[in-house]
Amino acid sequence: MKQESLEILNKKLDSLIEAISRLGPATIEPTDISAADCFVWSAEKGLLEPVAKVNRVEIELIRGVDRVRDILLDNTQRFADGLPANNALLWGARGMGKSSLVKAVHATINHTRKQTPLKLIEIHREDIDTLPRLMAILKASEYRFILFCDDLSFDHDDTSYKSLKAALEGGVEGRPENVIFFATSNRRHLLPRDMIDNERSTAINPSEAVEEKVSLSDRFGLWLGFHKCSQDEYLDMIDGYVRHHELKIDPEELRRDALEWSTTRGSRSGRVAWQFVQDLAGRLGQPLKASA
Repeated sequence: MKQESLEILNKKLDSLIEAISRLGPATIEPTDISAADCFVWSAEKGLLEPVAKVNRVEIELIRGVDRVRDILLDNTQRFADGLPANNALLWGARGMGKSSLVKAVHATINHTRKQTPLKLIEIHREDIDTLPRLMAILKASEYRFILFCDDLSFDHDDTSYKSLKAALEGGVEGRPENVIFFATSNRRHLLPRDMIDNERSTAINPSEAVEEKVSLSDRFGLWLGFHKCSQDEYLDMIDGYVRHHELKIDPEELRRDALEWSTTRGSRSGRVAWQFVQDLAGRLGQPLKASA
C-alpha cells in the first residue's frame, strides 16, 4: 500500500514538473545566418527570422536621387569590403525611395559580390531599445551586417533614443566592426521640432539641452537628404517603370494620365509614380514583372 502511494506521488510530481516546464520560455535554436541574406529581428523571441522574398525594386528604377544613391552605394561597398564606413541617416520627403534605396543597394552589392554575402537585418522602431542585445549576437559572426530601421523617429516622452546613441557610438564597446546602421526618417534630427524648441525654452542651459537632443543624429556620419521631385523627375520615374515592365501605351496618353494622377494625389514622388504604374498596368490588363 505504501509502495502504491509512492508511485502515485511520483506520477503527480512528474506531471507537475512537466506542466511547469511548459510555462517557461521555449528553447530557442540559434539562427542559421547562412539561410538567407535578409532577416527581421524578433526582439520578443530573441532571434532573427529569415525573409525568403524581399520586397524591393531594382536600383536602376529609383530615379531622382542619383547623388545620394551613389554616396550610399559607395559607403556600403566599402563596408562590405571590410573598409571604414559610416552609419547613414536617409531623411526627407516621404515617398522618395529612402527605404527602397537601402534594400536596392544591399541587393546590388550582393549581386556583384563573390565573397561572403552582406546581410540585411530590419529592426522595428519599437525594438530599438534591444539594439545592444542584437549587436552582442552579431559581433561574433563571420558575416557583415546592415542593421536597418525604417521610419525612425522619437516622440516627446520617448527615451529609447539614448539606447540608440550608446549602441551606435557612445557605449564602452561601441559599434561592432562587422555592423553598420542605416535608418530612414522624415526628420533630420529624428526628434519633433517642438520637442527641441521646448527644451530650448525651459532648460536652465538651453544650448546644452538642445545638444543632448540633436546629438543623436550626429552618430550618423552620412546625412543623405531626399527632397520633393520636380515634374520632369516624376515623369522620368514613370517612364523607367513603364519601360522596365514593358507596358504598351501611347507616350502622350501616358504623360497626360501621369500628370492627372499626381494632381489628384496632390504630390509627386517615387511612391506616387509607382502607385500610378500599378493602376496603369491594371487598366491595361498587363502584368508587372516580379522583382528580382
